Amino acid sequence: MNPAQLRPLFDAEAAERGGGDFSPELASRIIRYGGVVGSRIERFDRRGRCMDYGRDLIRRAEEEDRSFPSGTVLIASELTAGKGRFARLWHAPQGGLWLTLILVNTLLPEHGRFYPLAVGVALCEAVRSFGVDAHLKWVNDVHVKNRKLAGVLIETERGPRFGEEYILIGIGLNVNNDVFPPELIDSAVSLRQLLGRELDVDEVAGQLLAKLAWNIGLLHHAEAEALHAAGEPVPPHPILARWLALSDTIGRRVRFGFDVQREPQYEAVVQGLDHAGGLILRLSEDDTTVIEHAGEILYLD
Repeated sequence: MNPAQLRPLFDAEAAERGGGDFSPELASRIIRYGGVVGSRIERFDRRGRCMDYGRDLIRRAEEEDRSFPSGTVLIASELTAGKGRFARLWHAPQGGLWLTLILVNTLLPEHGRFYPLAVGVALCEAVRSFGVDAHLKWVNDVHVKNRKLAGVLIETERGPRFGEEYILIGIGLNVNNDVFPPELIDSAVSLRQLLGRELDVDEVAGQLLAKLAWNIGLLHHAEAEALHAAGEPVPPHPILARWLALSDTIGRRVRFGFDVQREPQYEAVVQGLDHAGGLILRLSEDDTTVIEHAGEILYLD
């Protein structure tokens, strides 16, 4: 796959969205906002960790007084040192889609905070385009019947010379890899297992990049609309409604923690999301309500 091959996919995405809530003209504008996705694509048979290589690319570009190409995508057929949150090992063998997208962050903080939700929506939409009834668990885990199909890790990097902020979005999606370590057999699943057939990983990657282009474009569109409103009330962020439509988190009894596996903090029932995407939780212990903007949950039912 190369950047030129993405253009028809992006056009098809805009055409599909050009109705209902979005006019064809608005849909085309939104996809142009996100059209930077895949501006440059590098592929590898094997890497340790694409995030680390991405940081090297940023450093080298700034040292050589070059602009870093926002929208760069790094795809590895296999990762030998994949990591999730809190440096947890990420099983990333041949057959899966292991991808990092690097963006120069030009969004204001109140709009950039929606990156985690937007990426989760894009990933879930891409999976659903293949006929899989997947759902989102806050913030952006994609699962099918409580078995994890895909995950996201988002990190930021400040350019060492110019101070530019970069968003590094790491995505792992189990596509054709259907052999898992013993500790993951009951909690992980792949598209091949769910569909009973092998998929073209490039096709899956193309669909994912098209969904990312749309949803990241939607972040920029929402920011432009808010700035144009000039202090007037603006409607809820469009990413929120889409995330809620794809998630099965609301109403669930959960265990919360910033590192919930090693240091669980409390149990609660999820009430919803606030205007900024924070998780509204009613504590089981005393029925008080708290809002969490970072951390993770485990479903208890």
